[in-house]
Amino acid sequence: MAIEEDLESITREEKLSTVKLHASQYVVALVLFILGAGLWRLQILGADGYRVLADQNRIRKEPVLAPRGRIFDREGRIIVDNYPSVRCLLLRDQKNLDSDLPLIATGLHMTVDDIQGILRKYQYAPKYQPIPLKQDITPDEQAFIEAHRNELPELETVEEQRRLYPRDGFAAHLIGYVGEVSENDLNQSKFAFYAPGDVVGKFGVEEAYDEVLRGTDGARDVIVNSHGKEVGVLGQELATPGKDLRLTIDLDVQMAAEKALEGKSGAIVAMDPHTGEILAMASGPTFDPNQFAVRLSKSYWNQIINDPNHPLMNKAIQAQLAPGSTFKVIMTLAGLEENAAQNMHVVCNGGVTLQGHFFSCDKHHGMVDIHNALPYSCDSYYFTLADRLGIETIAKYGHEVGIGQKTGIDLPDEATGIMPSAEWKLKAQHDKWYAGETPSVGIGQGALQASPIQLARALSGIASGGVFVRPHVVFPDEVSPEMLQAIEDAHPGSGVKKIDISPANWQIITDDMANVTQSTIGTAYEAHLEGIDFAGKTGTADVVSGRKKGSADKSTIPNAWFVGMTPRRNPDIVVAVLWEHGYWGNNSAKLAAQVITAYVNKQRERSGNLMKLAAAPKPAAEDHADAPSGISGTAPATPDPTGGTR
Repeated sequence: MAIEEDLESITREEKLSTVKLHASQYVVALVLFILGAGLWRLQILGADGYRVLADQNRIRKEPVLAPRGRIFDREGRIIVDNYPSVRCLLLRDQKNLDSDLPLIATGLHMTVDDIQGILRKYQYAPKYQPIPLKQDITPDEQAFIEAHRNELPELETVEEQRRLYPRDGFAAHLIGYVGEVSENDLNQSKFAFYAPGDVVGKFGVEEAYDEVLRGTDGARDVIVNSHGKEVGVLGQELATPGKDLRLTIDLDVQMAAEKALEGKSGAIVAMDPHTGEILAMASGPTFDPNQFAVRLSKSYWNQIINDPNHPLMNKAIQAQLAPGSTFKVIMTLAGLEENAAQNMHVVCNGGVTLQGHFFSCDKHHGMVDIHNALPYSCDSYYFTLADRLGIETIAKYGHEVGIGQKTGIDLPDEATGIMPSAEWKLKAQHDKWYAGETPSVGIGQGALQASPIQLARALSGIASGGVFVRPHVVFPDEVSPEMLQAIEDAHPGSGVKKIDISPANWQIITDDMANVTQSTIGTAYEAHLEGIDFAGKTGTADVVSGRKKGSADKSTIPNAWFVGMTPRRNPDIVVAVLWEHGYWGNNSAKLAAQVITAYVNKQRERSGNLMKLAAAPKPAAEDHADAPSGISGTAPATPDPTGGTR
């Protein structure tokens, strides 16, 4: 019995060993299958991919940065140029960088935290892609990189052209600046073809025409050894420089505007009403775009964003403020065209009572009619006219001349302004319009808001007999038809526009504007210019807190406006001035007079030179090749008897 039990035990053990053996065989087979499949995937399916990665270990693609196009004024004088610079790149695929960071930071005058912040910014970029570490490095920093080439192979340099802007913030708001594309930018569709580290236009012309100015970067395929050191060049794709751009700006007029606005908060814009060409655009206070062209310091950034005068705002196109009495020109147009002002007389005794409320005027003007209301700038007259017309009629003419609408200027972030009406108030404030609100709109106050560029276009269009053109800062022939069409599509209806103005009414309005500066009763007589047909309209716009004479609080002082032109009808130039807290509009008129004078003197000098040239003896036919060169191909302006230029 014991023997049988032993035999049965041996048989069970043999059976268990056989099961274990078969199970082990299956496990081994499965492991071999997995290994084989992995090898097949690596060596067959992934061969091309790993071959590329292997090549990248010995071939590195380095960017060849395209220089941006330069920017010139209308006469070909350079405004924005480039200068040679060197950028330091960091190669992250060489080795573990942590141990090298203190040495790199010391040599490049950075902090370890600065470098770590850059690494975090590019943490999701491919490891083989060089990242920008520091721009515009100094000669001693270049020497540091060369001296530590063997121990710091992760540092590389690349030559590039950097922006050189005018000093002291000259025309900064018009030109704009460039900067490194941000993470927020890369999430927008228009930056779909940009990569981290790319430099793009951020403001003004630089942003609006970035596609033209930017050019196309090239690349170098360099052969490197195991330490990342360059040992040869495999190929090179040349960069395509950006296209130069000629602006409509006249540097001489721009300098006059900058000088007039120096030390003030506000804006000056000068425009040719025939074409819409912007001759000057200044905004103050200004900023230094050169600070943005490299790496913006925190101290400078904090300085400008904490400035209560908003130096980063282009007030010529972005300031939205009550236009004050400059709006009375539009009121005069509405009153005459609606046959409501021709025979209207108002006795001004320091104000007028309307809708059960007394509306005050700054002076006692006595009997006022359509011919002296504008030179006097009598609030009583325009309170009464506004009450007669009603808000809907006022809004109709305001919209016709472009108030409350973008002008379509080819610069980013233009403000819309506000032309109040019953419909506007219902949508914006969910309330009905009250008749007692209308008189304030008649003198350019209340909810009415406009920008300097809007007023420049509106008043120059009225002075041009009802022809309104779209302002622009770049000549149309400087860009492609596709870009021109894109600008038009972005601002439908902003092209040439014509409204009907009676010739008799046109004469009354333009003569009244001339009397503002040329008659002793005019509010801007102190700014009159001898020998120049200088016309316009002042505006003194109370701020929200109200006017306070002698107050030390600058924020309570009214804004001073003026829009002027020469000659009075079909003008060659219109100048709009906003002087924030400048008090009376005649103060701004004096600033406009400086710009007008600079423009007229230049036109007269040019005409005189051309007349001398025409009177000079003609060279013989065989000497024609030696004739004077450099004369502009555009027709010269001819003197106008009234003092302007036609």
